[in-house]
Amino acid sequence: MDSAVALHRPSPTSSFRLFQSRKFPNTHLPKLQNSTRFVESLEKNRFPINVSRSSSLLRIRLRHGSDDSANGPVKVSSNDAHFGAFSEEKELQAPSFAEFITSERVKVAAMLALALALCNADRVVMSVAIVPLSLSHGWSKSLSGIVQSSFLWGYLVSPIAGGTLVDYYGGKVVMAWGVALWSLATLFTPWAAETSLWALLAMRALLGVAEGVALPCMNNMVARWFPPTERARAVGIAMGGFQLGSAIGLTLSPILMSQSGIFGPFVIFGLSGFLWVLVWLSATSSTPDRNNQISKYELDYILNKRQKSFVVDDKPKATKVIPPFRRLLSKMPTWSLIIANAMHSWGFFVILSWMPIYFNFVYHVDLRHAAWFSAVPWSVMAIVGFLAGLWSDLLIRSGRSITLTRKVMQSIGFVGPGMALVGLTTAKSPLIASAWLTLAVGLKSFSHSGFLVNLQEIAPQYSGVLHGLSNTAGTFAAILGTVGAGFFVELVGSFQGFLLLTALLYFLAAFFYNLFSTGERVNFDEP
Repeated sequence: MDSAVALHRPSPTSSFRLFQSRKFPNTHLPKLQNSTRFVESLEKNRFPINVSRSSSLLRIRLRHGSDDSANGPVKVSSNDAHFGAFSEEKELQAPSFAEFITSERVKVAAMLALALALCNADRVVMSVAIVPLSLSHGWSKSLSGIVQSSFLWGYLVSPIAGGTLVDYYGGKVVMAWGVALWSLATLFTPWAAETSLWALLAMRALLGVAEGVALPCMNNMVARWFPPTERARAVGIAMGGFQLGSAIGLTLSPILMSQSGIFGPFVIFGLSGFLWVLVWLSATSSTPDRNNQISKYELDYILNKRQKSFVVDDKPKATKVIPPFRRLLSKMPTWSLIIANAMHSWGFFVILSWMPIYFNFVYHVDLRHAAWFSAVPWSVMAIVGFLAGLWSDLLIRSGRSITLTRKVMQSIGFVGPGMALVGLTTAKSPLIASAWLTLAVGLKSFSHSGFLVNLQEIAPQYSGVLHGLSNTAGTFAAILGTVGAGFFVELVGSFQGFLLLTALLYFLAAFFYNLFSTGERVNFDEP
């Protein structure tokens, strides 16, 4: 057990001897033994201690029953004291895969993955239901596109406001409210569809408002719980749930509709969201140091690694300050993220919304099989996304710069899908088309280790609002792509032409990101 150092003024000689005996062997301090300057530094600074980290550790110890502070001077473990530059010499050993996968921080990532799975499942139900709804109501393809895009009307409103709320109040609370609200909107969608078209559009817009906070909350929780060398794989886990939500929604919805009617999936997915909220509030905490289940080793590891990059504020801000939008938008790295998110959203929503109809329209596949062909790529995307995150973290650990790593990931995430969509336009059978689509969506997941992690790196203190800004641009692009695809097909009579346009935009976005992005922290607090 570590000895404790009382927080009173020690003599210079005893300070030096204590430091020497506990921190370094004699062989490591040949010059320091006679160093008057070093002893005077100890005397002057009184053992400088990293307050943010030691106070977090102290809260953990007090919560687990330590009452040292009640019996005398507050004591801090000698392992928690930082002696100038020598504190950086001691590194906590990286956890093994077994330790990582069973850690509290991975449990948080798993809960985020479940939330994002519900988020996407609630979205894609309409992609399947739109086929029978269009037939029963006599909607044209352009009107079907408007119905599907109504979700994006709400999604356009909330990301900036939601991101700002996340920066002030933390991801746990905002995510709970978001999931509860979008589950309520999903649950009431059947009633809205039976009432009127305007009611349906309003309910889908409400779904979009609530889901707009999901990704900023995910980014906020990952930044608080994971050190920089693990964030790409953490995002991979969370976004894996996002993609599995697409697969689950597309495969289960036709089955549930055949058993319980068109609106069965809306009810089941809506109720599942309320169950998630109960588990989330009872089993997770907003920051590691407030978690009752976390081990001292894991807490030390997270705080130690996190400090070496930047400090993440673990507390809600006491005063509300309007984010510096002008300064955020004055930097080109911000625009690289905005363009990347816009292109990512364009491709994502075009594929998500139109692929069931594409397979039905081009290859004359029935609804159930069309949903299946569209669902397989999202399952692959979940797996590839985690592997991409793992590779990204390994590149950084091996000494590659963060900037280079993000550009490599994003290039694969844009150039790869662009080339695959060109191949999709040449497919002669639904099986070959599904293979090209799977390749496009799988490679697209590399973006999660590109711009999506990059948001936390260039502006950790503004990651929520920055994500909101880029998400808003992404939503504009998604609306344009989703609605535009319907009108494009009606005017030109070809889905293939729209896919080629999307491929071209992918190539241009990759070029822009590589030109202006960075993995270094950008100073947004000064003009």
